[in-house]
Amino acid sequence: MADTEKKTEVDTHVLQALDVSVHYGGIRALDGVSLHLRKGQVLGLIGPNGAGKSTVIDAITGRLTLTRGRIVLDGEDITTLSAEQRRKRGISRSFQRTSIFGGMSVYRQVELAAHMTGLADARDDALDILAELDLLRLRDTLGEDLGYGEQRRLDLALALAGRPRVLLLDEPMAGLTMQESMDMAEHLKALTTRRQVSVLLVEHDMDVVFRICDAVTVFELGVVIADGDPAAVRADARVREAYLGSAA
Repeated sequence: MADTEKKTEVDTHVLQALDVSVHYGGIRALDGVSLHLRKGQVLGLIGPNGAGKSTVIDAITGRLTLTRGRIVLDGEDITTLSAEQRRKRGISRSFQRTSIFGGMSVYRQVELAAHMTGLADARDDALDILAELDLLRLRDTLGEDLGYGEQRRLDLALALAGRPRVLLLDEPMAGLTMQESMDMAEHLKALTTRRQVSVLLVEHDMDVVFRICDAVTVFELGVVIADGDPAAVRADARVREAYLGSAA
């Protein structure tokens, strides 16, 4: 019975970072961090600048070599795989700064990104994503001619190309207006269901985090100091004082 319960618990985890550490000499960018992302979940990562949030995304996607620990995707240890291999297995990400191509049309960028993952129906996938993110009307527009909010949505579209199982987003609402942030948040929440993707979200906009995340993990100086459902994390005295303010 115990083995069955353990297997069921593992099966619900699409992604796990287990005892992950990244050290640079005497600097411990990450020190024994463990994260568990469940299927269909939006997990928010919060904390001050330099806390290790972007570093853990780099570690999960293969851009950094671990000092210690493991990365597991759907039960498979992928710690030694390259960033490209992890992308083809279904881990995708966005960056703090948009990574679109200014001289290429919206549709062509997304179609090419889907094709690069090896997806057979890249054209249909690109059109579906553009429709979901309200970019289909701009399919022939060059990236450089988009407004900033539209560029952010295109950046998300590129990360979604190829039907990834896991989406790691590094401050996707940065620079957006309050309304644009909320619109993007609603898109993200809906996408977890429609495209069956699990999301690891690094975000400084606390309204967005507590509105759409199913769970929240709090970082400080490379370690996790709080973890749980949003209400419990929001009520944590240390979190309230350090990051959310006394009125949170």
